[in-house]
Amino acid sequence: MTTDRIRIFDTTLRDGEQSPGCSMSPQQKLVMARALTELGVDIIETGFAASSQSDREALSLIGAELKTPVLATLSRCLPGDIQTSVKALEAAARPRLHVFLSTSPLHREHKLRMSKEQILESVHKHVSLARGYIDDIEFSAEDATRTELDFLTEVTQVAIAAGATTINLPDTVGFTTPEEIRHMFSHVIANAAGADKVIFSAHCHNDLGLAVANSLAAIEGGARQVEGSINGIGERAGNCAIEEIVMALKVRNAFYDLDTGIDTRRIVATSQLLQRLVGMPVQRNKAIVGANAFAHESGIHQHGMLRNRNTYEIMRPEDVGWESSQMVLGRHSGRAAVDARLRALGYWLEEEELALVFEQFKTLCEEQRVVTDIDLQSMMQGGTAHNGYRLSSMTISDVGQKANALIELSDPEGHRVSETATGDGPVDALFSALAAATGVVLQLDSYHVHSVGIGADARGEANLSVRHEGQAYEGTGTSRDVIEASALAWLDVANRLLRQQQADKQAATASA
Repeated sequence: MTTDRIRIFDTTLRDGEQSPGCSMSPQQKLVMARALTELGVDIIETGFAASSQSDREALSLIGAELKTPVLATLSRCLPGDIQTSVKALEAAARPRLHVFLSTSPLHREHKLRMSKEQILESVHKHVSLARGYIDDIEFSAEDATRTELDFLTEVTQVAIAAGATTINLPDTVGFTTPEEIRHMFSHVIANAAGADKVIFSAHCHNDLGLAVANSLAAIEGGARQVEGSINGIGERAGNCAIEEIVMALKVRNAFYDLDTGIDTRRIVATSQLLQRLVGMPVQRNKAIVGANAFAHESGIHQHGMLRNRNTYEIMRPEDVGWESSQMVLGRHSGRAAVDARLRALGYWLEEEELALVFEQFKTLCEEQRVVTDIDLQSMMQGGTAHNGYRLSSMTISDVGQKANALIELSDPEGHRVSETATGDGPVDALFSALAAATGVVLQLDSYHVHSVGIGADARGEANLSVRHEGQAYEGTGTSRDVIEASALAWLDVANRLLRQQQADKQAATASA
């Protein structure tokens, strides 16, 4: 590996896991580590060995199976921590001991109560101790971006002399700016004796939303390792998102002339695995891995995409693991997008016919956010397709420690269907009753509600992600009552499935 290659140091299993609600069991860490290895990260930080038996067990499991990536564990500058970490790293084929000590005035005074001289002495003592056990040593100057430049340079020089092979200058609290961190790396690399013999690393937090920008600036200043996590999870606002820094270097390769060893086609799969493991979905508009990252609804954008995808996409969705771009048909879509979708479905319309269908499309958009292929086929068939179930009434009550849901639906033929079900809570009972009434079984992956609007006009919106026969679907419902909104979101998915089944039957009959 040359210095013209950016090493990717993944800390999803250590700093990422410290994100509230994102803790993982040793077995889950092993599953994630397998995915990170397939993704192609260079270093996997497996945890903080001295902090818990769970982290030591995870390192043991990962080390026993994965031999390609460097496996690192974090350690304070304490002899006990270092010895515990060294013992845990015996399981690794390629071990790295990552030791850290705060260097900023704020941390020296209020956290460590140590002088500059004591800091330098501790760095030399503990890096030397660690190097006596393991050849690959990374030293991190915690809160480097708020440390005096001359002192940071001196600390770096001492760590290199003591045997550190990688020097990490982290923006621990996400405080710095691109210009500042670029200058910091340039200054330290230019002035610390032995800097040409080690790799410099950037570890940026996202408190001001600048983690990726600061990491890129650090690269411009001479860093050749970037530390981050999948989906950007981590302490507080998180870390530099690995998928973003990797794709920034790939898309802007002509500018940076640097690359990574990441198989970018595995990015989405790795992101989605982490979401399932920790139960923290990414926002739909998240760069690279969000559901809307390659989705287009605006008529102007769709028209441009139909002419040349480069007009509104700077990378191919296939290059990061998505199947394709999405032309989402909704209220902002234009006639060209509707026409293109109809042609893909086998309908070639004259201008007057298209105008009529487009008016029907716009009317439907006032009733639902997204118009699917089945909806378009229904319009083309004169509305004879399956229209779906509608919620007529709903009653939720408590039954001891359980909840009971009584629902009444209007089925596609206009008949009334009533069902009741008991569950662990009102939503669980509601979804069970809906499944019984419609015959559609959905496996819930995620569910959340939030307010839309303010004051007297506020409504509740429910969003859920479900699976049916292994296929993922998303539903949305809006109402002044959040439980009713939840029912509408569930029916949104169920009705789409039923319309698809009806369309498949009609297609089978027509071909028979």
